[in-house]
Amino acid sequence: MTQHRIFAMPFARIYSAYLQKAERKNRMQDEVDEVVCWLTGYTRSGLAEQVEKGIDVETFFAEAPAFHPHAPLIKGVVCGVRVEDVEDPLMRKIRYLDKLIDELAKGKAMEKILR
Repeated sequence: MTQHRIFAMPFARIYSAYLQKAERKNRMQDEVDEVVCWLTGYTRSGLAEQVEKGIDVETFFAEAPAFHPHAPLIKGVVCGVRVEDVEDPLMRKIRYLDKLIDELAKGKAMEKILR
């Protein structure tokens, strides 16, 4: 099976795209950080350190301190793909985060995003 290109992409690049998407919809970096930290278990300082180190997406998720146990409750479609149908475990984690950021950008309340 071929590895997805996104796995080798620097997480900082993805994170920057998340920030831009959220900020275009009048959401704040603190909210993006809260979502990322909730899902992955990173602290805000740990997240900032990972972004600064320039690690790739695969390493970012592999080193996540505590992936949230309720992540499988995240359902829906993001980028035309149904999140719960993604077979590759790493790609599913990426899609979970995509879906949460998408909900944030759409103006959902933080309490509803963080199931």
